[in-house]
Amino acid sequence: MITQNTKNFMTIASFMMAFTIAIGAFGAHGLKPYLDEYSTDIYQKGVSYQFYNTLGLFFISFVSYLLPKSSKIKKSFYFILSGTLIFSFSLYILALSKIMWLGAITPIGGSLMIIGWILCGYCLIKELKVSA
Repeated sequence: MITQNTKNFMTIASFMMAFTIAIGAFGAHGLKPYLDEYSTDIYQKGVSYQFYNTLGLFFISFVSYLLPKSSKIKKSFYFILSGTLIFSFSLYILALSKIMWLGAITPIGGSLMIIGWILCGYCLIKELKVSA
């Protein structure tokens, strides 16, 4: 049996991945005629970060199965999720609107992702027991 947290994490990660694929395809096909090379690169950067961190959310779902009582893993998941959304969506909007001050929001998302991954690593070191 898995915990409700693990189920929630896997469900969120699954829908996040489906959304990542859809928004990536939309950018590659639907927006291609409207974006210059610079904006396409910015948009693609958002898709890449969203994809890789969504894979990471699946990893954290597995860790939450191993550590069902860990509040640190739960916090890690939500730091990474919120950071990814802020980071990637600020880049999507920047690419589409060319409102340059949105670039100042992107590092907030990046910082949240970094905090989440550090918290995950700390949790693995402190809470995951290794058998001999």
